[in-house]
Amino acid sequence: MGTEAGDVDGRNHRPGRGSSASSRHLHGVGGASAAEVNLSGRRPFAEKLWSDLAETFFPDDPFRGFGALPPARRAWCAVKYFVPALDWVPRYGLDKFKFDLLAGITIASLAIPQGISYARLANLPPIIGLYSSFVPPLMYAVFGSSNNLAVGTVAAASLLLASIIETEVAADENPQLYLQLFYTAAFFTGLFQTALGVFRLGLIVDFLSRSTITGFMGGTAMIIILQQFKGLLGMKHFTTKTDIISVLHSTYHYRHEWKWQSAVLGICFLLFLLSSKHLRKKLPKLFWVSAIAPFMVVVIGGIFAFLVKGDEHGIPIVGNLNKGINPLSIAQLTFQSRHMKTAVKAGLLSGILALAEGIAVGRSLAMVKNEQIDGNKEMIAFGIMNIAGSFTSCYLTTGPFSKSAVNFHAGCKTPMSNVVMSVCIMLVLLFLAPLFKYTPLVALSSIIVVAMIGLVKVKEFCHLYKVDKFDFCICMVAFLGVVFFTMVAGLSASVGLSVVRALLYVARPATCKLGNIAGSETFRDVKQYPQAKSIPGILVLQLGSPIYFVNAGYLRERILRWVEDEDNLCKSVGHDLQYLVLDLGGVTSVDNSGVGMLLEVHKSLERRGITIALTNPRLEVTEKLVLSGYVRDILGDEWVFLTVKDAITACRYALQISRNKGEDEV
Repeated sequence: MGTEAGDVDGRNHRPGRGSSASSRHLHGVGGASAAEVNLSGRRPFAEKLWSDLAETFFPDDPFRGFGALPPARRAWCAVKYFVPALDWVPRYGLDKFKFDLLAGITIASLAIPQGISYARLANLPPIIGLYSSFVPPLMYAVFGSSNNLAVGTVAAASLLLASIIETEVAADENPQLYLQLFYTAAFFTGLFQTALGVFRLGLIVDFLSRSTITGFMGGTAMIIILQQFKGLLGMKHFTTKTDIISVLHSTYHYRHEWKWQSAVLGICFLLFLLSSKHLRKKLPKLFWVSAIAPFMVVVIGGIFAFLVKGDEHGIPIVGNLNKGINPLSIAQLTFQSRHMKTAVKAGLLSGILALAEGIAVGRSLAMVKNEQIDGNKEMIAFGIMNIAGSFTSCYLTTGPFSKSAVNFHAGCKTPMSNVVMSVCIMLVLLFLAPLFKYTPLVALSSIIVVAMIGLVKVKEFCHLYKVDKFDFCICMVAFLGVVFFTMVAGLSASVGLSVVRALLYVARPATCKLGNIAGSETFRDVKQYPQAKSIPGILVLQLGSPIYFVNAGYLRERILRWVEDEDNLCKSVGHDLQYLVLDLGGVTSVDNSGVGMLLEVHKSLERRGITIALTNPRLEVTEKLVLSGYVRDILGDEWVFLTVKDAITACRYALQISRNKGEDEV
């Protein structure tokens, strides 16, 4: 009876914060670890602020080691950091140049047809596509940090720019203003990208999740493929809208313009290009066949159109291309208030998309070679090359996957391959540009279709559905939004859904009950490890997220529910819940609302006779809990422990003292 009375009344005799037994013996004497949590750590506000800013904007600590260098050496290292060419050029030699020469010539053969094709996709003069493959690669070779990236125009950004700018001015109604807005958009893209890199704001690009990019690129590829009906069928009129309904309606509405000659030639080109891609998959060493296949299509198509006078027999051609390198376009930048909104919107949206694609491509290729690239330096490089491009008759450029993959497989060693490509494009502009006037539009459409097929990643869609249904929904929102509405609508909706998901994770963080794995000192989630046993009279909860005003209310209710459920479970087996151990190892920070929540939980449990113990609080959390008075004045230093094991040992020791005292009184 004495034991039973002690068990039942133990709650009334549990040691409080002022109990001499608990205050003297919970750490060390009672069997817990002699090491105690450091509650005296303090950091000046300036130090804390700098630490937070450094972790946010300089997580890679790019200037580590600079402080020990002499001032002149430190300045030179800083210059080399922002101009990577100063680092690799002095060590450059013939052994690397022979690889870069081959890679540069190879990607130049791909840049010519892609440049013309994507310019046509954006409703720009084809020569603009060649201009955009001359100046930007030179700038990237100086400021870029990736050895594998090949610079050029991309289909998705080309179509996105066209879809935004055409809401302001139609390409066929005012081609000069239309072109000027493209230059201006490239200028704002460059400013935006450079600012992101300089101020270390690359985290903005992180809002474009992999699921969003996969869905957006897939939807864009579908729309681009459907839009090529105009070129494949030799049509003259077509819709400027991008949604699938408008594209299919326009294709059917202008069916009287269909040209069977273009259709037959297009099928031949498609079969040739698809065969070259299949050959590359079967024989990877013959990658160069698929790399030069688009150029061969342009050459063969041009010769054929010239011989049969294709423009007179249902095979429209590109038309005149003037010789000469890029003319200056600074004077053509337009900053009129009525057009500024469109130019800024086009520049920012396409700039974010271009950054996401370029940095993702650069990082993925660098990982294969066990190399590292700096995302913020890449932003600066992209920004500088787009600003320079806007001054020299170029529109937006980045690092497209197809061209970069060819550059990688061709064995490039440094950014010099971009210089080689640029020189090749310069020679084409100076001497060969007029020869491409006979390039059939159907050839360009075929090149675009084959390039876009690889962007519809059906296997990735299936993988997302299997692994994460929410990610699949994010992907499908982007895909269907682009296909059935607009590119901006699809991208915005998907990013919005991603942000909502992130907010849900913050507002509804996971908590779990921990149990002891038999035969060990390890505590794990009882749902994941059913064999983990609870400690009688002690509830151990793990909190795994920052405690902010957003989730403080939810965590309070969730902790109290855990306590109520555990208390009922304890009563069903004849004893009471007396201790709550909160594992704070995963709590990275806490704000005033979070501290208030812990205080409310403490008061609520104190009325029920339950003591709280904290384990492993981080420095940021400890500072707030001590400064607020929660630890010293409310909880007590003796109830803060290094590990869950220490807390359990101390609770058992205090519980035993309480029981012994109860037995003595009985």
